[in-house]
Amino acid sequence: MPESAGASVAESPVLYAEQGAVAIATLNRPQALNSFNRQMHCELWAALDRAEANPAIRALVITGAGRGFCAGADLSEFDFAPGPDLVERANPGPVIEQAFNPSVRRLQALRMPVIAAVNGVAAGAGASLAMTCDIAIAAPQASFIQAFSKIGLIPDAGGSWFLPQRLGLARAMALAMTGDKLSAEQARDWGLIWQVSDDCLGAALELAQRLAVMPTKALVATRHLLREAGCRSLDQQLDAERDTQSALGRTHDYIEGVQAFLDKRSPQFKGE
Repeated sequence: MPESAGASVAESPVLYAEQGAVAIATLNRPQALNSFNRQMHCELWAALDRAEANPAIRALVITGAGRGFCAGADLSEFDFAPGPDLVERANPGPVIEQAFNPSVRRLQALRMPVIAAVNGVAAGAGASLAMTCDIAIAAPQASFIQAFSKIGLIPDAGGSWFLPQRLGLARAMALAMTGDKLSAEQARDWGLIWQVSDDCLGAALELAQRLAVMPTKALVATRHLLREAGCRSLDQQLDAERDTQSALGRTHDYIEGVQAFLDKRSPQFKGE
């Protein structure tokens, strides 16, 4: 049964469950299309802590309750009441620094692969959240919207970094400036996500279970190498590959993988 520490299931803004070696974090503010308030960030961090603390968990799925995946920031948390210091009170910088950026960094540093099951609209920072995950699978009715320009802001929560990385500058620029909706199918065709599935959560869980029995440290090292490749020269990347291979060469899963290949049997990876 999904649960979250500190609140009842019905009230918890993030539900947490485990299925074998896979953890599932469900954003649970369906009445607000799972838009983020500060409490939801804290509950997400708690869910990530629980997954990381359990050595049996080797993959994580993030999805949304109801008809949306995540509509970004909950603007009702900002103080737009007329009066003194309106500009300071409505400033989005603090919540980005204190909530959204830590969430992105936590997910990028997680010790296991992360899959987004995008069950509905992913808008603003919600689209960034989907791109923060290692792999994203979307339902046919899902959509991705860079909503920032509509309220005088820029893509945040990593959006300005993820978009050109995934789509190239021309498509990233047009999507960010126009705020046009990108369908799930077009997002797949353009390379924003991996797959479209009628049962996106089922497909995400199936993939997570597949990844959960693979060499976890190698999967996470692959994440870091691919994410950082655009920031390095070829010579620097070659050095990073050498150093990473050397470190992985000392792991149980490397020895087991090669030994299983030589023995013509299925490997028994431990994520170690």
